[in-house]
Amino acid sequence: MSRALLIVDVQNDFTEGGALAVTGGDAVASGISALLHGHATDYEVVIASRDWHDADGDNGGHFADAPDYVDTWPVHCVAGTPGADYDPLLDTAAVTHHVFKGQGRPAYSMFEGTTEDGETVAGILTAHGVLTADVVGIATDHCVRASAADAIAHGLRVRIRTDLVAGVGEESSAAALTELAHAGAELADGDAEPDGADADGPGA
Repeated sequence: MSRALLIVDVQNDFTEGGALAVTGGDAVASGISALLHGHATDYEVVIASRDWHDADGDNGGHFADAPDYVDTWPVHCVAGTPGADYDPLLDTAAVTHHVFKGQGRPAYSMFEGTTEDGETVAGILTAHGVLTADVVGIATDHCVRASAADAIAHGLRVRIRTDLVAGVGEESSAAALTELAHAGAELADGDAEPDGADADGPGA
């Protein structure tokens, strides 16, 4: 059964010291690197996404001077800036596909992005016969939630590694994981097998 690892937005602006820093972001980056060092060969493809917003304009209303932190946000992850780079604690050597999203518009799910060659996440997964996916990254209650939901909609068996995600808010992150579990995702803390034998409950 072909598996994919979907790494969502582990970028400098979302980890400690960034414009929209999420507590635990650096730990997520380190943890994903450790997973890849030991288990990269478990995955047919490893897809990593990045917000890659335009420097000019508000990116379709995504940026705001007085953000509500729900639908509008401070300036972050502008294309080509250090904030849009991967967190240095994330080792991307095993990443097979790099996806860019949010160019000029809001985009939470990695399925809304494309590679430099114009490949979509859905197209990559289909081309490689992927049936299951582990989802990790930032932020649990926003881009991880949207990406995992789209993976489920794509027909994948989805597992959220709850030890390798970090969210904006504790309650909203727990709610997002509960929502995804109800939609069919498996929640697993630690290096559980895909059959869910070691799955745990929601966590932020």
